[in-house]
Amino acid sequence: MSRGLQVVRTDASSGSSGGAASTSSAALSASGPESGLLDRGYAGSCSALLKVAQMLLLLIGFICIIASPVAGHSTYTYFKIVSMFDLVMIFIFYVVYIFRIYRMLTCINWPLAEFLHYLIGTTLLLIGSVVVVARSSGSASLTAGAVFGFLASFLCLLSIWLSYKVSCVTQSTDAAV
Repeated sequence: MSRGLQVVRTDASSGSSGGAASTSSAALSASGPESGLLDRGYAGSCSALLKVAQMLLLLIGFICIIASPVAGHSTYTYFKIVSMFDLVMIFIFYVVYIFRIYRMLTCINWPLAEFLHYLIGTTLLLIGSVVVVARSSGSASLTAGAVFGFLASFLCLLSIWLSYKVSCVTQSTDAAV
């Protein structure tokens, strides 16, 4: 078995042949820390905290752009659409991981989907932030929105790097075994 990976048992059977004993051990295993609606281990992880910080920065950047008097221009509309799309997608991935939906939807490669989302979303967010800075013309709210967009892009790049690092380390340890 490779280092750093944990084997997760997906069934509640204990292997005993008695019906009552099997039911009681299934009830005991269902009340353990691995069961429940929320994954409390993920909620405090670096990945979850990064997602929360990204969502907050994107929301603040969106509000800053909306607060600008020239927010109706198509340049700023692009930034608003991209920031809201990223916010919604990050929230979806957060919900998928915190409620362990990935265990039910095994047909989707969640790490790959998240990696591709971050790759495309970060590129679009960087483009939108650069365009907003170029067209801000001294407006404080537009500049602040672009700065929050750049900060969110940096955190998204950090998430890309961490997911790539985890997947490469996992694959290299699997290949070595």
